[in-house]
Amino acid sequence: MHFHRRDLSNEELITFYKKLLLPRMIEEKMLVLLRQGKISKWFSGIGQEAIAVGATLALQEDEWILPLHRNLGVFTTRNMSLHKLFMQWQGSSEGYSKGRERSFHFGNKAHHICGMISHLGPQLAIADGVALAHKLKHEQKISLAFTGEGGTSEGDFHEALNVAAVWDLPVIFLIENNGYGLSTPINEQYRCENLVDRARGYGMEGVLIDGNNILTVYDTVMGVRDYCINNQKPYLIECKTFRMRGHEEASGVKYVPSHLFDEWKMKDPVANFENYLLNENVLTSEAIQSIKEETKNYIEEELAIGFAAPSIVVNTENELNDVYADKSMVNSEWSTVNVMDNSAPGFSSPSGGSRKETRFINAISNALKQCMEKYPNLILMGQDIAEYGGAFKITEGFIDLFGKERVRNTPICESAIVGAALGLGLEGLKAVMEMQFADFASVGFNQIVNNLAKLHYRWQQNADVVIRMPTGAGVGAGPFHSQSNEAWFVHTPGLKVVYPSTPMDAKGLLIAAVNDPDPVLYFEHKALYRSISGNVPEEFYAIEIGKAKVVQDGEDISIITYGAGVHWALEYAKANTNISIDIVDLRTLLPLDYDAIKAAVERTGKVLILHEDTLTGGIGGEIAAWISEHCFELLDAPVIRCASLDTPIPFNIELEKNFLAKARLHENVQKLMQY
Repeated sequence: MHFHRRDLSNEELITFYKKLLLPRMIEEKMLVLLRQGKISKWFSGIGQEAIAVGATLALQEDEWILPLHRNLGVFTTRNMSLHKLFMQWQGSSEGYSKGRERSFHFGNKAHHICGMISHLGPQLAIADGVALAHKLKHEQKISLAFTGEGGTSEGDFHEALNVAAVWDLPVIFLIENNGYGLSTPINEQYRCENLVDRARGYGMEGVLIDGNNILTVYDTVMGVRDYCINNQKPYLIECKTFRMRGHEEASGVKYVPSHLFDEWKMKDPVANFENYLLNENVLTSEAIQSIKEETKNYIEEELAIGFAAPSIVVNTENELNDVYADKSMVNSEWSTVNVMDNSAPGFSSPSGGSRKETRFINAISNALKQCMEKYPNLILMGQDIAEYGGAFKITEGFIDLFGKERVRNTPICESAIVGAALGLGLEGLKAVMEMQFADFASVGFNQIVNNLAKLHYRWQQNADVVIRMPTGAGVGAGPFHSQSNEAWFVHTPGLKVVYPSTPMDAKGLLIAAVNDPDPVLYFEHKALYRSISGNVPEEFYAIEIGKAKVVQDGEDISIITYGAGVHWALEYAKANTNISIDIVDLRTLLPLDYDAIKAAVERTGKVLILHEDTLTGGIGGEIAAWISEHCFELLDAPVIRCASLDTPIPFNIELEKNFLAKARLHENVQKLMQY
């Protein structure tokens, strides 16, 4: 192994050695603790330390790194508190994730480290978003994301590299190729000779290096960092290395040929660098021993503090409160927004501002336009949203007003764009992504439900992202452009789900969503775009998320609904004036307005829950269960659900009409009335 010190001083080389030694000695201690039963699990990076340490040393301290579970050297080189790391690994409430996450599945904004999730690939796209933020702010910075050779097989790898290349983002993708994805060898993982060969296919540069040589890693990343900044381009680095322990300790290493351990032991990154420093007279044997003794004492002292942490005290209220960000702490702009309460019939703007007859689709467009004007840090992203104006023309003309940097066409990479939106948020930007059809959220599902939704609960980092979801049937678009899939996301703590039915609510709820520091899925029904109009205030206003609206009072039955269901209920009530129908528009599905639901039950004692989604697993089941549990004594009849058929959505218009819940509304109302 050949080391080239370049212009590094002896003091710098000694610092590199200390930084390299620390994670090795911590790991050796952790293996002892594991055998003693004092920790429950460990993913060892022994043999790979040079990559994490070298790469981190090459970056500025305020540049984001997105590591994996074998990158202890990233955390220690960024000088994170070791005793707090020990608390983290024990699941202590004093750790970095308050006991909610595993060893390295957490991040920390102060140290510019973004925590991984177990799915490996999604963090690559977050690095895209961070790099995009630097590019938009004209900052001379990059982001760096780690992946293993196994992770390069995931679609997220392709999407992230493709987006970085197309958008010319200053991001480094670093592959730690240690030969095995858990037990699967590389010959069963890919067929190209080297993974770095893939860089050419994305139109980016790449390099293959010895990942066990800390000076090679450091020098390469330093040079690549300069390249990315100066050329505003991404770069792929493949580091060849070897994992000297199992995927995690319980898995063992029986699947690895024994001769490989002998070969790679000769390439040990710590031992080789140590010998180099001895041969160069940078350090003596006595100095090395002193450094090791000092490091050992430091680890023991920090470990004692970590083990002295008090036992966790479970507090359910704290757990629930940390699912969402504190709006007042995260978004000071909220106080400047006029929040209207139009939860009762006859609502009028308290400001007395002017109103304009506006179609549903134009209300959405107007909300986006006003948000773009108010927030210079707001970025719109989506397929065809720039010059073309989006599939439904909601952003038509925006590119002339705000430019291509802020109104961004995206490749067809839904997962990567959701991840990039999250990355923008790490750097203080806002993002609204248009999912061209809500149906397509399935290919970005992992990013939404595992990254966006869980981020704040895991390490108190908010995700300032809105995903617009054109949804619903009634337009003859067939099974893959018509689904009502809101229930997929209502089940996921950490998300907020809104679903307006009127132009006024469409504008106010979208502005509220953009203002909200938490991830919001904003469902907008395609059939309402050009069929529904209403008086909408021209001012910039928000309607509070989580508040339902009484559409009309009634005494016989209450219909609790949302979206197109509101208009079906109003149409039915108008045609059946012999029935006094109470109608509640939920508007927000997560969190639900349980006070409004209970009040509806109290008013009539008979409840019908109406939604366009299919019956089984729809939100109607959740609401019905809650009413039965909390309002049973107020009921005069069983709660009835009126939903669409449990089939995919058919293309033929007549079949579609039969599919929709509206086709069964009359029979369900009569059933409830006759009970």
